[in-house]
Amino acid sequence: MDEKKIIIFTGPSLSIEEASKILKADYREPIQRGDILKAMQDSPDIIGIIDGVFHQSPAVGHKEIIEAINKGITIVGGGSMGALRASELDSLGMKGIGYVYNEYSSGNIESDDDVAIVFDSATGEPFSEALVNVDYKFKEAVKSGIINDDERKELISVAKSIYYPKRTYYNIFKNSSIDEGKKEKLIDFIVELVDVKKQDAIAVLKYIKDLK
Repeated sequence: MDEKKIIIFTGPSLSIEEASKILKADYREPIQRGDILKAMQDSPDIIGIIDGVFHQSPAVGHKEIIEAINKGITIVGGGSMGALRASELDSLGMKGIGYVYNEYSSGNIESDDDVAIVFDSATGEPFSEALVNVDYKFKEAVKSGIINDDERKELISVAKSIYYPKRTYYNIFKNSSIDEGKKEKLIDFIVELVDVKKQDAIAVLKYIKDLK
């Protein structure tokens, strides 16, 4: 049986180094407009979309994804840009994977701002925190009894008010009224929690691996 050709677009959600330990593939930087059409020139069987650019360059277009699907290429998305596009195109054949995809497809989140961050283009290191990840971690903190739901709502309201490049836990806590003792417990708690976009990125790779 011939080895399937797989192209994966990833970045800050899951580094290429980490990803390559899970799945052998042609890894590329976060996707932008035109990258699917370029990828199609290499005749892939599967394209996985995890990370993509939002505002610094034109985002990957719906039409190019649909064109690839119509050519018989399996398109799988999750984590960040992949989750957003999958929620918009799942009825047309794009496969969505993971928590973030489910949040979009259920209508719990709607904006690209929910997954947008800024990151170092050379290293992929994030400089800000995705709102979907903040929301996930604060919900888990409520379940664990560290904060109550009113405090969670206040923290999320503050997080939403911060422009995404400046959305960090430091800035969220600095502008909230949560007492210092709870803040310290909350910081210790969220540091230990997995990044939900990373978790979804791994799920995308494992799903594609099972397709082989």
